[in-house]
Amino acid sequence: MIETREAISEKAVLIGIITQQQDEKKSEEYLEELEFLTKTANGLPVKRFVQKLEKPHPKTFLGTGKLEEVRMYISTHGIGTAIFDDELSPAQIRNIEKVLDCKILDRTNLILDIFANRAQTSSAKAQVELAQHQYLLPRLTKMWTHLDKQKGGIGMRGPGETEIETDRRIIRDKITILKKKLLTIDKQMGIQRKNRGKMVRVALVGYTNVGKSTLMNVISKSDVFAEDKLFATLDTTVRKVVIKNLPFLMTDTVGFIRKLPTQLVESFKSTLDEVREADLLLHIVDISHPNFEDHIASVNKILDEIGSGEKQTIMVFNKIDAYSHETIDDDDIITERTKAHYTLSDWEKTWMNDLSKENIFISALNKNNLEKFKEITYKEVKKIHMKRFPYNNFLYEDY
Repeated sequence: MIETREAISEKAVLIGIITQQQDEKKSEEYLEELEFLTKTANGLPVKRFVQKLEKPHPKTFLGTGKLEEVRMYISTHGIGTAIFDDELSPAQIRNIEKVLDCKILDRTNLILDIFANRAQTSSAKAQVELAQHQYLLPRLTKMWTHLDKQKGGIGMRGPGETEIETDRRIIRDKITILKKKLLTIDKQMGIQRKNRGKMVRVALVGYTNVGKSTLMNVISKSDVFAEDKLFATLDTTVRKVVIKNLPFLMTDTVGFIRKLPTQLVESFKSTLDEVREADLLLHIVDISHPNFEDHIASVNKILDEIGSGEKQTIMVFNKIDAYSHETIDDDDIITERTKAHYTLSDWEKTWMNDLSKENIFISALNKNNLEKFKEITYKEVKKIHMKRFPYNNFLYEDY
């Protein structure tokens, strides 16, 4: 049944706004990402709608005129889903649905749906289900009252496909049960972390789809699932790695994203604990992505939120094989040189050169600069190891 449903992509329109805090360029970037998210959820984005507003309309997010424009397009082209690039309030969802008469999703619901589809282990499934129920609780009336219009598809995986549960108490009970289940899982994972001994722990962090799992596979010679999609893997993977004669543990964690739903941050506590308890972070960045600087800021913001912003970190700029830049002729004195024209060497001379953190440019896919990456990682892990085990430093002397 799931395969049949997912074989046919849902047609969707994407909706965003331009504000003083979110200019036209930012709005376009966010809608690009929303389109990628929609495709990851097996949706088919067919058109974007954007409106300039000081702030979202408190009742309908968009203004009356723009909402009518969206309604006419949806009605004319047989669109079944409208996806908004911000979290909508329960009242906004109800009001918008009355006008558009189709399924309404916001960015949070879309991300939760992708997580529900990606979850494999009981731990990941429980974490996602908790986040979904926490999101659904204030929207309960709308979700179940209009369930006859929502026959599966994007945004309706997981708890959205269970029996109609109109009683809020039932949802609260489920949340309580899931929290207890995750508490048990947290304790088990905590014991596992302790049982790993005092080995140095290194965690891979970064925006979603930056190549963390690919790097993990290359360095640890393991077979972690890697795919060119957002949130390809949700489950934490831990592997023992040995560089030269020094063993340590490497952890691959779930990718971060802008506007990451707070429900996910809360429910994925056990996964994020791997980051909190790591001795060293490898912050992986997709240097080929035009908005990689924004991605770095988003990851740093989440690291700060979970109390890991000050951890020792190596910046790893990945995908140099895919990096491209615009060129300017030497005799062109009119074109202004911008970041779009930077070579990798130019980037290295910018703020990257002033980083207090170690940094390295690599291609995990093509294995470019991997030996240098291993050398830098080895050096940092060795420093931590020597502090922890000063009595056997002679074992790790360089020859």
